[in-house]
Amino acid sequence: MERQGTEVMRKRMKPAEEDGVVLEIEEKEEFQTNIAGSEEMELDIAQILEKIERFTQLVSELLESGKTSFKELINEFEERMIMIHKEQIEKWQEEIKDLRLLDSSNEEANALLQNARYLLQSAHIDS
Repeated sequence: MERQGTEVMRKRMKPAEEDGVVLEIEEKEEFQTNIAGSEEMELDIAQILEKIERFTQLVSELLESGKTSFKELINEFEERMIMIHKEQIEKWQEEIKDLRLLDSSNEEANALLQNARYLLQSAHIDS
């Protein structure tokens, strides 16, 4: 039995040659050893494996929760940015409307002043 374990180790460390390059083959195989651990050690190992499982589950749940939170945050951010854009566009459109009204009022006032000037010049020429 001990010899089989040795052969497995020899096979695992056997060098392989490929394209003139020597590669060391490392296989990741689990094999049972003939050394049995104490019950206490096996219990400790089982507890550590349970911790690993719980931690892995916790990390998985946190990742999912984080993804969900970020999706919600992204949606809120997008909605807020669209609202800010809309409000700013409406503000500028209102400014454009006010400028057009002011320009129209100025044109009317200018036309009245031109008429008044013409009338004053006409009255001055007639006198």
